[in-house]
Amino acid sequence: MTRSPEPELIIRPEAIGDIDAIRAVTIAAFDRSDEAEIVAALRGSGSWIEGLSFVGLLDGEVVAHAMLSRCFVDGRPGVCLAPCSVRPDCQRGGTGTVVIEALLAEAARRGEAFAVVLGHADYYPRFGFTAASGYRITLHVDVPDEALMAMPLAGDVPAGSLCFAPEFGV
Repeated sequence: MTRSPEPELIIRPEAIGDIDAIRAVTIAAFDRSDEAEIVAALRGSGSWIEGLSFVGLLDGEVVAHAMLSRCFVDGRPGVCLAPCSVRPDCQRGGTGTVVIEALLAEAARRGEAFAVVLGHADYYPRFGFTAASGYRITLHVDVPDEALMAMPLAGDVPAGSLCFAPEFGV
């Protein structure tokens, strides 16, 4: 007996035709539409960075999405990783990790100096993120120290006050 080959995960920048599927994956992953609304708002804003929104496809279907948007630390530009979504039936299999790794590598290739993320402290360190406080980054709202993380990409991580894209509402 022969096994069917596992479907190959294809990672690429999002295309216009992916927008509805990205919305569906994001809503399914978070079980609400808030994050999908942030993705849509970022896409239509000055914080959007063309080519730094990636999808993961299995059998031609979008099953994962991650994006980077513009942020600033004391006026120095960097990128913010969020939202990241994986369709529930594809979670915990490494799909999100592969998409995020490819996205961060592309940002570094393009010369983006650093990345930040506000997220789960047990997930994002696998990519190289560490507590932003270690870089002396501050945020104007209270968040757990371990949840706000930063990492260098193609440059240094500056110290100072972090400003997310206004679409995040932070």
